[in-house]
Amino acid sequence: MFNITIPRVRVAVSLLFLLNGFVIGSWATKIPEFAARLALSESSLGIMLLVFGLGSLILMPLAGGQIARFGSRHVVEVTTILFLPTLLGVTLVGNVWAAAVAIFLFGGLTGAMDVAMNANAVEVERQLRRSIMSSCHAFWSLGGLFGAALGGLLIVRFGPVTHAVAVTAIAAGLFAIAWPLILSDRPHAAEEHKRARLPMSPLPWLIGLVALFSMIPEGAVLDWGALYLRNELGASVAVSGFGFAAFSMTMAAMRFAGDLVRDRFGAVATLRTCTVLSLTGLVLAGLAPNAIVAIIGFAVAGIGISNMVPIAFSAAGNLPGMAPGIGLSVVTTMGYSGILFAPSLIGFIAEHVSLSVVFTFVSLLNVIVLLLSGLARYADRIKQIDLGAEGPSVRRT
Repeated sequence: MFNITIPRVRVAVSLLFLLNGFVIGSWATKIPEFAARLALSESSLGIMLLVFGLGSLILMPLAGGQIARFGSRHVVEVTTILFLPTLLGVTLVGNVWAAAVAIFLFGGLTGAMDVAMNANAVEVERQLRRSIMSSCHAFWSLGGLFGAALGGLLIVRFGPVTHAVAVTAIAAGLFAIAWPLILSDRPHAAEEHKRARLPMSPLPWLIGLVALFSMIPEGAVLDWGALYLRNELGASVAVSGFGFAAFSMTMAAMRFAGDLVRDRFGAVATLRTCTVLSLTGLVLAGLAPNAIVAIIGFAVAGIGISNMVPIAFSAAGNLPGMAPGIGLSVVTTMGYSGILFAPSLIGFIAEHVSLSVVFTFVSLLNVIVLLLSGLARYADRIKQIDLGAEGPSVRRT
């Protein structure tokens, strides 16, 4: 007989990803107002965004250690509750120093919640014995799309404070629905607590490189795709936005399909196919003779990149002899550093070479991912784990 516990835990973790993406998408539309309110120059805004990234990189590993001690459910509950008011915090601050503290907490709790919800997704994968990570990340992309689409309209019509209150209320409502449905996982054994410090095994660090070299291209397209189309390929302002739109659309669509593909062909084959598509799309975009070809290239790259990071995260959460939160904290920290810091480095490089060269060069990172793609086999361990006598349909409390 069908047990409703299985879909309930999947719905819960999907809502957590949707919530996080919705708040981050809402923040993206608030950045211009944030800079104007505090009279920040471009360089000062860059420093603020760097503080956001530093907050994430500092609190992510801490969250991983707490997951090993208390389980992902408890950590995701605490981090989400603390994360909910952070957008209000960056909206209400009135000076640079208060803004630095607010944005540090915003970035830090974004990252901590990210580690916790990915760890919970790994536990749900184990209980269901099938892949769900790609669709979880698809819900994050969907949340980001909704947050960005609604944010500008709400800010223009009602003002930034009302926008922040509305976003916080919606996010809190999503969490209220998810909270009672979140999978309760057991804290890991005492001997695993001793491994809560940085792991000595090379496996999480190598998988972290896969995540890093998968997310750098994503950050490059996000921050530099429109400028490339506009300045180097002569696209209009309207057309220049289609590059990231095409990339986001194919990435979100393929993330919803990614779990079925991975279960059918295995994580290693899926990662290798995605990596080749990413490489092909980025080369096509970098060498494009016109904007249309570049947009097609970005769309192909979105298909490829869509499932590379989810597979890396699943592999990190299933490493043998290691608590999921520890492996995930290493891989998420390394991965998100690519999307947080690489775009700034790309800006410096782009002052000396063209963005065409940058996108072509970034595509070569996929070669390293291909060389490490065999590590994706750990993502398939969800099908091999013995769940014990309880069976996969019983919720652990």
